[in-house]
This record gives sequence, C-alpha cells and structure tokens, in this order.
Amino acid sequence: MKKISKAALTILCLTALLSLRCGANSEHHTNYNTSVSTFLSEKQFNDLFPMRDKFYSYQAFIKAITRIGHIKIKVVKRAVSVYQITRTDKNNGVTRVVRQDEDWNEDWAKKKPDSSYVVDYGDFCSEKDLPTNKKELAAFFANIAHETRHGVNGQYNDGLMYTHEADTSLRYVADNDNYPAVAGKRYYGRGPLQLSYNGNYGYASDCIFGDKTILLNNPELVETDPVIAFEVAIYFWMTPQTYKPSAHDVMVGKWKPKAGDKAKNRKPGFGMTINII
Repeated sequence: MKKISKAALTILCLTALLSLRCGANSEHHTNYNTSVSTFLSEKQFNDLFPMRDKFYSYQAFIKAITRIGHIKIKVVKRAVSVYQITRTDKNNGVTRVVRQDEDWNEDWAKKKPDSSYVVDYGDFCSEKDLPTNKKELAAFFANIAHETRHGVNGQYNDGLMYTHEADTSLRYVADNDNYPAVAGKRYYGRGPLQLSYNGNYGYASDCIFGDKTILLNNPELVETDPVIAFEVAIYFWMTPQTYKPSAHDVMVGKWKPKAGDKAKNRKPGFGMTINII
C-alpha cells in the first residue's frame, strides 16, 4: 500500500470541515454535545472520500455514532494489567460488569493501587466546542483514510477503499487469557482503522456489545457489517490502551503530557494520534 503524508491529508480534511456551517450563527456556536450529523452532510462525506468502497456509507457512519453513543464504560485496573470493565447502556440504564480478570481478587492484586477511567462513546467528536469537534473529526478522517487507502500519491482522494488488509492469510493471533482466539478464525486488520489481533477484537466486543464472544467468534463482522466497522473504529479512537491515551483525549485536550512525553516531544494534537495508532 502506498504511503501518503497524514499531515497533508489532515490539512485537507481540516480545510473542508472547518468551512462547514451549522446555520447562520455557527461561528458563534459554543454549545457542546453537537451531533456530527449537524456539521457533516452526506455530500461532504462523499466529497472527502470520492473513491471509497460503497461499504463505507455516510448512513452507516452516522448510525454507528448514534448506536455506540449509547454506551459508556468504566475501566478499573489493578497493578498494570488486571482489569474490571463495567459497561452501561444509556438506553435502558443497565450497568453490569462485562470483564473481571481472574486475578482481580487475589491479595497481591488488591494490594496494588487501583486506577480508573470512564469512556463515554457519546463524546466522539461532540464533547467540546464546535471547532474542537471538527478538528477531532478531521484527525479521525485523516487516520482512517490513511489506513484504508489504495490509490495514487498526491491525489488525497483515496481513503476508505479497503475493508480489510491486503494479505488475509495471517491469523494475527497472540496468547490472551481473557480473549483467546477461536479455532479457524483470523484476526487480520479490518475496518476503517484495521483492527488486528484477537485481544483487540475481544476487548472491542466487550465494550460495544457487552459480550466478548461476538467479535471473537465472528471477526468477519467488521468487514461485512458497515455499522459495526465504524463502531469498532470509534471504539479504538475513544478507548485508552495500557500505555497510551486515547486519540480522542489527545485531540480534545484531556491528555496532559508527562515529563517523559515532553522529553520525546509528544504533544496534544494530531501528531500524537499517529503515534497512538
């Protein structure tokens, strides 16, 4: 797959998105929780991705934002890698633990200080003021375009062309006690952000569906169901990893670089999303 500068691509996305209007007084708009559909039309989506696979539609993208937006998770970690994930469905108010690692109640684990964070997937490109939300969406588009492009360098029009990576012969399986691979299944890169490996499929499935088996048993859903494909991309964008902040937090200013980050010139903004992904 030929490479293209994400910086150049995001400039184009930003130029397009920041010029969008949500009404006569949009330049004075300060309300938060603005739905993406209010500042991104189907025509604008299509113009940004003119060579996209028909699998990736505006309708699927907006439906994915709406559907995953009803989900909120709380992640509590003991030590470095002992997890408890509590998932809340905001549609019905049901909250339940969808993952609690085997060592959760071990004495050695309980002696370690807990850390926790909450991810509200409804905050995707809607948590802050309108310019910030647009910049986040532009950064998201630049990354998914880069991950799925198959075109000519310099054209900037070839995003969302791949539904899965070119080589599907590899299984992308790693040992994982919580999310073991299913025999015969391959977990190669799929969807807008090319989700890979059984651990990532299982974690995404816990968060999105409250059931790890859905994507572990059926990883092909990420390349056959466009709404799920976009949900998985939004999940990956919004969810911190063990040693990395989420791309969302980086773009909206919630992530604050520590001394070690500053020493390596890591700063909030688009460049950091590339490092994360």
